Amino acid sequence: MKRDFESEMVEMLRERELTVAFITRFLMERGFDVTRQGVERALRRLAKAGLVETRVGNNGRKHYRLAR
Repeated sequence: MKRDFESEMVEMLRERELTVAFITRFLMERGFDVTRQGVERALRRLAKAGLVETRVGNNGRKHYRLAR
């Protein structure tokens, strides 16, 4: 199941950049039983692998997008 929600996150990030809160909310709406901490952990793993980039927005929150 872990692999499924990670690939689903990548699909969401193809559309636009998102914060952890929105990623968690959209995954819950799609039927995945995830927590914010689990999503953050997965995003850190994806960032370490070079698939995802992070930036801090004007509101101080991290925004995630696919690496170019």
